[in-house]
Amino acid sequence: MTTARPAAVIILAAGEGTRMKSATPKVLHRIGGRSLVGHAMVAARATRPAHLAVVVRHERDLVAGHVAEVDESATIADQDEVKGTGRATECALEVLPDDLSGTVLVTYGDVPLLTGETLVDLIARHEESGSAATVITAHLDDPQGYGRIVRDAEGGVAGIVEQKDATEEQRAITEINSGIYAFDVTVLRAALAEVGTGNAQGEKYLTDVLAIARAAGRRVGAHVIDDLWQTEGVNDRVQLAALGRELNRRNNERWMREGVTIVDPATTWIDSDVSIGRDATILPGTQLLGATSVGADARIGPDTTLTDTEVGDGAEVKRTEALLAQIGPGATVGPFSYLRPGTVLGARGKIGGFVETKNARIGEGAKVPHLTYCGDATIGEGANIGAGTIFANYDGVAKHHTTIGKHSFVGSDTVLVAPVDVADGAYVAAGSALTGDVEPGQIAVARGRQKNVDGWVARARAGTATEAAAKAATQAGTRHTDTPADSTGTERKA
Repeated sequence: MTTARPAAVIILAAGEGTRMKSATPKVLHRIGGRSLVGHAMVAARATRPAHLAVVVRHERDLVAGHVAEVDESATIADQDEVKGTGRATECALEVLPDDLSGTVLVTYGDVPLLTGETLVDLIARHEESGSAATVITAHLDDPQGYGRIVRDAEGGVAGIVEQKDATEEQRAITEINSGIYAFDVTVLRAALAEVGTGNAQGEKYLTDVLAIARAAGRRVGAHVIDDLWQTEGVNDRVQLAALGRELNRRNNERWMREGVTIVDPATTWIDSDVSIGRDATILPGTQLLGATSVGADARIGPDTTLTDTEVGDGAEVKRTEALLAQIGPGATVGPFSYLRPGTVLGARGKIGGFVETKNARIGEGAKVPHLTYCGDATIGEGANIGAGTIFANYDGVAKHHTTIGKHSFVGSDTVLVAPVDVADGAYVAAGSALTGDVEPGQIAVARGRQKNVDGWVARARAGTATEAAAKAATQAGTRHTDTPADSTGTERKA
């Protein structure tokens, strides 16, 4: 049976999180490529709610702005001066439709490992049991600090008692309150109207709703889960790191079970929104971040970081950093390459060692093999860029574009001073500083002709080791003849 959609999911994200000791609101800290509240919103959306409301207060504009970026259809609710989870929930209900009916879930913006599947199961448990309220619980070997679930003779939840208020007998209870609930919205509205702030903290507690529902003769149920990590919240940086490690372990395990080889999961970090094809291999020291996608049979790493980058089937990327780049099927990248935004490498193309690219489209089968900066360029299919080539794209005021045609060849140690256009099937001689276009079938030579000056070392470097070596070589008869070179760099035949 398909579980009914909840009327709403309410995410409580108003807290300051002082133990984080950060200028960044707690719920905006990130693990697995998403903010903490971003994880909560993804889980909430998995239930297909009619409404999603996020309650904010601390750094209101920052949090609300981020929520809108993640999910523009989410509703923002502002918590007022009254503190407490009960008041936060009440503020959310005030911005939701008055005629709301059915089930409302209440979750938190700092519980990032809670899954949509668990929330769906919570709804099913809640509605099948006919409960007014259902709370997610878990059993802990050491429940110190948690509120305990007190059950009645029929197994229903009789109440929740906080650690500080518990008797010795109640402290022996191992079932704890996660603070994540499903409510009948009519019961929730009515009960919150009765909840006061007459406690030591002066707060309006959501847990009081359960006692009010019980007193009215309504059933309060529990949904017990075995996965304790899903109930863990983030209060400080230590917990943030611990949850980040656990999330990464789960992401790695998920992909290995989908047919991906991860050689060393301990040094491999994969964000939650990454996708990887079957039979891909991920080598040690690799980070796949953001919305990166890796094709089937690809080989990534070692020591590689890809952020929001697309890698085609069968491609190989090693010791590389790439951001907002596309790497085609069967292409090779690295080692020690840096692909900046706008890099598009065609199928079976190559970006080799110590190459930096930016806003560069490199065609199918084209090669940029060594020691090159390639920025603001279009390189046609099958073209070859020699070692040490610089695409001089910036004149100090504006960026300019360079085009290299299909199956053209640029010799080593060339500077291409943009804007310049090398046509299909053309050559640029090694060592050129090119400032003009090259037509199809031409070779461009833009360099001074070599001139050898006899006796220069003896005159200008007399008394040095170099002068002594030259003299010894001359006396031994090993002096090279002054064979002139032609304009393409090849020696003329005598």
